[in-house]
Amino acid sequence: VRVTYVGELGWELHCPMEYGARLWETLWEAGQAHGLHAGGYRAIDTLRLEKGYRYWSAELGPDYTPLEAGLGFAVKLSKPEFIGRDALVRQKQAGIQRKLCCLTLADPVQVCIGKEPVRHNGEVAGWVTSGGYGYSVGKSIAYAYLPVALARPGTAVEVELYGELSAAVVAAEPLWDPAGARIKL
Repeated sequence: VRVTYVGELGWELHCPMEYGARLWETLWEAGQAHGLHAGGYRAIDTLRLEKGYRYWSAELGPDYTPLEAGLGFAVKLSKPEFIGRDALVRQKQAGIQRKLCCLTLADPVQVCIGKEPVRHNGEVAGWVTSGGYGYSVGKSIAYAYLPVALARPGTAVEVELYGELSAAVVAAEPLWDPAGARIKL
């Protein structure tokens, strides 16, 4: 299946479990001549942060709406009935109060993992949903739901990491390959 959750040209290979190890060995051996490297979950996670892909249970869940998560384009409010439709219609008419934002930290050594407070003018304005270091962009990245008034790219905030405040800025997303050219190869 040709899919990507990392913002790069990607494939998912599905096979019966009993063939999994042999499939891996075959691909690994064939890939050595091409510089193939094994990457784990954290590599996938940082790539998806750079591309702005949302993660269920972090950026997505029952506490957030598709409109707040920047996924309103994926919901057809013109459909006559679905669970939550009326609430989304009301929210769209009234306007969202908070929005999922991409943050980049000034200090690339500081890395968020989630649940860190995001402060503005000394007050808690939101919480980090997930974060990591973006190797392709050379920056520490975090996502957080912030009040709409703070959601503009360039807005300065601070993230509290282990009792210390770290400067951060709201960034336009995606940070990596905004045109999506890498997944269209």
